Amino acid sequence: MRLVMLGGPGAGKGTQSKNLSQSLGLPIISMGDILRAAIAAQTPLGIQAEPYVTKGELLPDFMMIQFIRQRLQQPDIQIGWILDGYPRTAFQAEELDFLLEELAQPLDWAIYLEIRVETMLKRSLARSLFDDQPPVIQKRIEQFQQRTIPILEYYQGKKNLLNISAESVAEIVSEKLLVALNHLA
Repeated sequence: MRLVMLGGPGAGKGTQSKNLSQSLGLPIISMGDILRAAIAAQTPLGIQAEPYVTKGELLPDFMMIQFIRQRLQQPDIQIGWILDGYPRTAFQAEELDFLLEELAQPLDWAIYLEIRVETMLKRSLARSLFDDQPPVIQKRIEQFQQRTIPILEYYQGKKNLLNISAESVAEIVSEKLLVALNHLA
């Protein structure tokens, strides 16, 4: 199974990806983890990405596509995967579909974890990651609303969007998600 996890900052994409990974035995491809590791290791792509990440800005599409292409060609994802943190724009969603077609890895479902803006802010502030500062978080929320929400329309049109309310505690959200995926399988 190949899944894309969508949602605003603090929606629980990482938590739900981990829970699904354990339940379904799928590796997680976390763009946040990939970016932080590349920045920490000061890889050429990480050095290019660092100024965007520290300002809370989305990376240019060509940069994100390079990161995802590298990861999708690694051998551990042949059984399927859960993609967390990508795509973040409708253009990236289309580019991902082209890449998945090229790699013969079709997407099964795009899962949208739906939460209110207040919840996004509260959860993001509670995480205490190096890039989770109030102005950065607010900028991420604004960018999510402007750029990412059109992705929902894209996947809705392809009939592979699964909406899940993520306002509850993580365990309840995980249960709802597994029930929905089992029902759709």
